[in-house]
Amino acid sequence: MKYEILYSGAFAMLKVNLGSGESVKAESGAMVSMTPNINLRGSVDGGILRGLGRMLSGEKFFFQELTAGGGQGEVLLAPGSVGDIQAIELDGSYKLYVQKDGFLAGTQGIQVNTKMQNLAKGFLSGEGFFIVEISGSGTVFLSSFGAIHAINLAPGEEMVIDNGHLVAWPDYMDYKIEKAASGWISSLTSGEGIVCRFRGEGVVLIQSRNPKGFGSWIKSFLPTGG
Repeated sequence: MKYEILYSGAFAMLKVNLGSGESVKAESGAMVSMTPNINLRGSVDGGILRGLGRMLSGEKFFFQELTAGGGQGEVLLAPGSVGDIQAIELDGSYKLYVQKDGFLAGTQGIQVNTKMQNLAKGFLSGEGFFIVEISGSGTVFLSSFGAIHAINLAPGEEMVIDNGHLVAWPDYMDYKIEKAASGWISSLTSGEGIVCRFRGEGVVLIQSRNPKGFGSWIKSFLPTGG
C-alpha cells in the first residue's frame, strides 16, 4: 500500500493506492472517491462491544472497509472537519492515545479501541471518561482541527498543554490534569480552565485550533432570541 497526503494544511486529503486484495479502514463517511474496483462495506471491527466502546469515546460505531479487488485501486479520504492529516507508524511496542474524532484511517494490523480514564481525568479532561486507544502494527492516519504540531520532550522535560489542543500521545508518557493557573478563579477567568501536564520522554501531537473555542467564536455571530 502506498499513500500520499494532499493539500496538507487546512484542507488536507489522503490518497491511498491499494494493491489487489489490500484494504484500508476509515471512519464512517470518510470516502471522497474511489476507483470502480474498490469494494466498500461497513464494518464494526472487533464486534459490538468494541463498537459501543468507540461510541463512548466520541467515535462512530461503524468503520468503512475499502478493499481493492481485481487489480490496483485508489481511494481518496477526508475528515469531516477543516484541518490537517498526519501518518503515524506503529510497530506494536506501544499504544497511541487519541482525542475523539482524531482517527481518520488505518492499514491492516491497526486496532481502534477505547481506554477508560480514571474518574478525575475523565471528569476534568473534556474528553470524557473514554479516549481512543490505537494499537497494533501498521500506519494510522490522524486528523486534526487546524495544523498538527509535534512537541518533542526529552526525558524529564515537561510541557503544559491546553486539553482542547491535544491530538495524540503515546501510552508510555506520564501526564496529569490540573488547573491552568494557581487558583480556580484565575484558571477560569484566563479562559484556559483545565490543562494537561506532560512529562517526557516522548512526542505529543497538538492542533493549532481548539474546536470549542471555534464554536464559541461562531456562536458570537449568531442572532440571539427575539
